[in-house]
Amino acid sequence: MDDDRVIMARSRTHLVPAVLALANPPWQRDVWLDPEVFEDLGYVLHTLFDDFCDAEHPERYLGIGLRSEEEAVLLRELDRALTVAEDQAPDGSDAEMLRVEGWAEVVAVAGRLAQVMVGNDLGALLVLEEARGAAEA
Repeated sequence: MDDDRVIMARSRTHLVPAVLALANPPWQRDVWLDPEVFEDLGYVLHTLFDDFCDAEHPERYLGIGLRSEEEAVLLRELDRALTVAEDQAPDGSDAEMLRVEGWAEVVAVAGRLAQVMVGNDLGALLVLEEARGAAEA
């Protein structure tokens, strides 16, 4: 596998689960609100904004952690929804964030983004499998 595909795969092993966590309210309640568990909203946001992408400027990550312009557009939309929710949560705690009115939009946008990202990953996997099959033939 070439270096670009390895970088993409490594980035997505962090990005996709972070987006899936934002799209899953039961996970958020069960995991983020449990003080015994490592993952919380801050961890997810750090993944999306600092470690593996920049949700404020996602176009810079096309070909690195993002596969398509649609993913970049949805990630920008997710950033806007998160900003609205954060503005509605003065103390910024995870419990408060999950209760604000704007959180429903965060979950909805994250759900759309997760669907696109997983679909794109499955498409890339199919291309790899087809190339491997052609090479073996």
